[in-house]
Amino acid sequence: MLAWLIAGDPRRFLAVLVVATPCPLLIAIPVAIIGSVSLAAKRGIIIRDPSVLERIADCRTMILDKTGTLTYGRPTLSVQDTLAGVDKRRLLQLVASVERYSKHPLAGAIIRAAEEAKLALLEVSEIHEPPGQGLKAKVDGVEIFVTSRRFLPPETDLTQLPKQEAGLECLIVLDGKYVATYRFHDGPRQESRPFIAHLGKHGINRVLLVSGDREAEVKYLAELVGIKEVYGATSPEDKVRIVREENERAKTVFIGDGINDAPALATATVGIAFGPNSDVTSNAAGAVIMEASLTRVDEFFHIGARMRRIAIESAVGGMLLSIVAMFFAAGGALSPVAGALVQEVIDVVAILNALRASFPPKILIDFQDSK
Repeated sequence: MLAWLIAGDPRRFLAVLVVATPCPLLIAIPVAIIGSVSLAAKRGIIIRDPSVLERIADCRTMILDKTGTLTYGRPTLSVQDTLAGVDKRRLLQLVASVERYSKHPLAGAIIRAAEEAKLALLEVSEIHEPPGQGLKAKVDGVEIFVTSRRFLPPETDLTQLPKQEAGLECLIVLDGKYVATYRFHDGPRQESRPFIAHLGKHGINRVLLVSGDREAEVKYLAELVGIKEVYGATSPEDKVRIVREENERAKTVFIGDGINDAPALATATVGIAFGPNSDVTSNAAGAVIMEASLTRVDEFFHIGARMRRIAIESAVGGMLLSIVAMFFAAGGALSPVAGALVQEVIDVVAILNALRASFPPKILIDFQDSK
């Protein structure tokens, strides 16, 4: 309008209007987001909420589950410590029969042990799995409760329990009476320690390990992978409380793989489901790592940061070019038709730059595992 009033030429006003359209801002950012979602999918990362790609760069606290996240999530049944007179094969058959319906990582170890022993699984008539408390069922007329020391029946004779040792464990109760302790071994992933050590490169300044397993076992793993803040024997409600408390201090990213982690995944600033183990977990998370590998988590960090950078470059760069074109149009150097052509060129340049987000860069991982 000012160019029209000064020069008395309405074509200048029209030319300025033509080149002043905010197309780079309206088009480049969605293109960068779609390109990054596409790149993530190619890398085995499903983005359910595209906004997590932007928010991940602002997270300063990482909260991790233990089993299946920092460990391989494939423990093996190493010890069957039963009371005198208990038939180990019969007990394993009963426990495996109910564990086949459980999503807990230890369930697979028990089932594999039963398969190796060539035990036929029995029909289960009743089953109930209170979150974080264990598995209750009725099989072959026997009431069975697979749980931790924390949730043993009050009348349990604690003197019958073996001494706690390093490693995972579950306790077996038949018809209200303690009968056995199963112990498992699940080592840390080879990349866990270097992954934790390098998180400072992504702006993460606090790392917490939160697990429903025994605190002694959680602390043991934390020492192996280099985590100092540890919360053991936590229920799903405890995890949500911890995430909420951390959200008040800084933005958080929570990584977990189990159904019990779903509420915490939904509560964190960015929730990452580690492996497609459960629809509930996947639906609660903003991103799902299809291949259970911490290298994919690192790639997610890089894809998010790169998307943000390319989107800003494309939008701001395109707008700056439009502003320059506006000055030329106001000065009479561009006619309305020429201004339209220039604006189209600016839009194409901004879109082409935004499309870079869909192509993988040379480096998507900046740590080395211990292989």
